[in-house]
Amino acid sequence: MEELIENIVIYGFIFGIVFLVMFIYLKKTNKRSKKTEEKIIKAKEFGFHEPVSLHPVISAENCIGSGACIEACPEKDILGWVSGKSKTINTSRCVGHGACFHACPVLAITLCIGTEKRGVELPHISQQFETNIPMLFIAGELGGMGLIKNAVEQGKQAVENLTKKLVKSSQADYDVVIIGAGPAGIAATLTAKKNSLRFLTVEQETLGGTVYHFPRSKIVMTVPLELPLYGKVKLFETSKDELISLWNDVLTKNNITINQQEKVETVEKREDFFEVKTTKGIYKSNGIILAIGRRGSPRKLNVPGEEKEKVYYRLLEPEHIKEQRILVVGGGDSAIESAILLADEGNEVTLSYRSDSFSRVKPRNLERIQQYGASQKISVLFKSNVIEITDKEVHLSVEGYEELQILRNDLVYVFAGGELPTKFLEKIGINITKKFGEAILSHKKN
Repeated sequence: MEELIENIVIYGFIFGIVFLVMFIYLKKTNKRSKKTEEKIIKAKEFGFHEPVSLHPVISAENCIGSGACIEACPEKDILGWVSGKSKTINTSRCVGHGACFHACPVLAITLCIGTEKRGVELPHISQQFETNIPMLFIAGELGGMGLIKNAVEQGKQAVENLTKKLVKSSQADYDVVIIGAGPAGIAATLTAKKNSLRFLTVEQETLGGTVYHFPRSKIVMTVPLELPLYGKVKLFETSKDELISLWNDVLTKNNITINQQEKVETVEKREDFFEVKTTKGIYKSNGIILAIGRRGSPRKLNVPGEEKEKVYYRLLEPEHIKEQRILVVGGGDSAIESAILLADEGNEVTLSYRSDSFSRVKPRNLERIQQYGASQKISVLFKSNVIEITDKEVHLSVEGYEELQILRNDLVYVFAGGELPTKFLEKIGINITKKFGEAILSHKKN
């Protein structure tokens, strides 16, 4: 009898421990699920839940809730955990790292471009990154993969594939003209040098492409990558300046010069070569690598005075700008981040946005701009549009005011997005397709 009682006590104690552990676990997981669900509701409210480009699609049937994808994602609040399954939260902020795809132990994630409702226009390219026009290749962001590592890899592979197909024309001055000097363009340039090709690289702005437009203090998230003529680059967190400095060093050591501030106007296919017309000359080439990015050219306001020297479309060194009266135009992350950086340097900053509220911006940016607005560190003008820019003023129309609002002004920064180079591509003859949730990376296809 005593032995029975003793066994009952032991088993009761064990069951009690198990019950307590399960109770704590369920309470913790329910709390975690509720927190994620609240984030999803908030993301939907602010328009962050709908993806704009490359994003993960999680199979609910295959997901086992290991959380490996959540831990692997370098960004914050892209993925969360609900009732034992991984869920997407702020999908619009996904930049296509692919870390979640590779981390999933049960292959439950597919990386897709576009959705059933929101299509994304992309040039049609083969697995070798070649367009419908033979010897014209596309690499990097323009093809749908904007992450630095992916862009570098595509730039390398595109040139390797071009090299294999290269048939030299007697009329061509170059084997390849590389258009764009962002991550893909730089990798393509280094690969062309490695393969002893006759090449020319042109960039409409400055070395770095999209990376060059990041504010100086912004951190570029990346993973180890293999850079031609350099080797493995192990940068997990680095500033924009450090990354561009590394690229400059590699180019300099290999005696490579990139034609900066030279915009390509037309690319025409002749009999057996391409004719590339830029703002500075005409070049003949056997092949083309397009690595221009999806941003294209900065979108202009098209108002009187926009051509003045005090108008800029990127913010490079905010720490050198002080005690100025500045107008920032736009309502996206770039505009908000730039306005905050300028305000922190003691400038008088006004932020003009044509809509009645900020949408599709990062939660942290939304929180900060609301704080800066409430403390009057930044004057925010919703439903406003720039009408004219003069040497010492800016004139704006603001809903609710009959007369134009005139502000004393020293500098104007415009962040109205970029004009997608669709017309440029169509003029060349490149086929454009709209992707509605099509898989870019899928384990089933591998």
